[in-house]
Amino acid sequence: MSKYESSLDQCFSALGDPTRRLILQRLARGEASVSELAKPHDMALPSFMEHLKKLEAAGLVTSKKQGRTRTCELAPGAFAPAKDWLSEQSEIWEGRLNRFDDYVKNLMKERHK
Repeated sequence: MSKYESSLDQCFSALGDPTRRLILQRLARGEASVSELAKPHDMALPSFMEHLKKLEAAGLVTSKKQGRTRTCELAPGAFAPAKDWLSEQSEIWEGRLNRFDDYVKNLMKERHK
């Protein structure tokens, strides 16, 4: 997991902001121009661009400029580090909880003897 550590930190940091999550939700439907992405948010364009920069730095979004228009889209496999980490954590905790459940059941059986 160490190969993902830096990108994982950036990913979760980027996901920690509701504006950035809304941007990602919109991009899940397909690419969009920066002006289209910014329209529903009540903030100055430079502030909005900082959100896009953070998403790009985290590897969640890619952008391209064609003429005067910049379009953004979700990066392929962007969520892989987070998904892998969450899956590992889920397996660890499910195992721990299953062992704890077995332990409690054994205690209950011993008490009823």
